[in-house]
Amino acid sequence: MVDNQVTIKLTSDEALVLSHWLEKLQMTDLSRVVDDPAVWAPIHRIAGTLDKALPELFASGYDQQLEAARQRLRPRD
Repeated sequence: MVDNQVTIKLTSDEALVLSHWLEKLQMTDLSRVVDDPAVWAPIHRIAGTLDKALPELFASGYDQQLEAARQRLRPRD
């Protein structure tokens, strides 16, 4: 069987917000959310890839950058 790869493109705002959410997800009681152990492999892979790609995660103004990204991504009424 050939294992093809899938590429997902995200804006930096999308990546930052998703990274934060995945971190929170991994810190919770995931048995309520993730009912199939096979899902953990891609969750960890995505989270690890985002961690490596986002220097903002370790910046002193991370909280402000995260909130600004959230604001930009929220639908405008």
